[in-house]
Amino acid sequence: MKSRKKKQEDLDALRARLGKSPTIFVAGFNKLTVAQDFELRKTVRGAGGRYQVLKNTIAEKASAGSNAAGALAGLTGMNAMALTEGDPVALAKALSKYAKDNPTFTFKVGVVEGRVVDVKAINDLSSLPPKEEIYAKLLYLINAPAQRLVTALNGAGRNVAAVLDQGVQNNKFSA
Repeated sequence: MKSRKKKQEDLDALRARLGKSPTIFVAGFNKLTVAQDFELRKTVRGAGGRYQVLKNTIAEKASAGSNAAGALAGLTGMNAMALTEGDPVALAKALSKYAKDNPTFTFKVGVVEGRVVDVKAINDLSSLPPKEEIYAKLLYLINAPAQRLVTALNGAGRNVAAVLDQGVQNNKFSA
């Protein structure tokens, strides 16, 4: 049995972790084997996240006053959380893929960028393209009009130069 001091240290550590992580996914992991749990932890680390089994009462106390309070209040059963300070889409994709392979792992609720979201929103998030791909598309869309403008401006100058060149070649203009 843990001492009161050790429980308080666990509470403070969880409170600090929740304060730093804007994205949290809470899931049930009933009947996972040790090998499946090891694979899950490896998957979460690969997506830039962190995985932790929750004690429901400590999680509720640690989340009081934070964005995660709505997600971690009133939990029952065996629960765990995956959290990240990085890309929420990458973590959602990794967890969704793992949940498809292991039906005993189920999403319960999440917090994405400070907002509590349900299971449907988590699944929608996992179907988004990665952040880098969205940035690339956005940069292309921003850059495309500028490229067209430069092409049009160059085309006008090129056309004037071609007309002048033809006039010189036909002796209509003197050089």
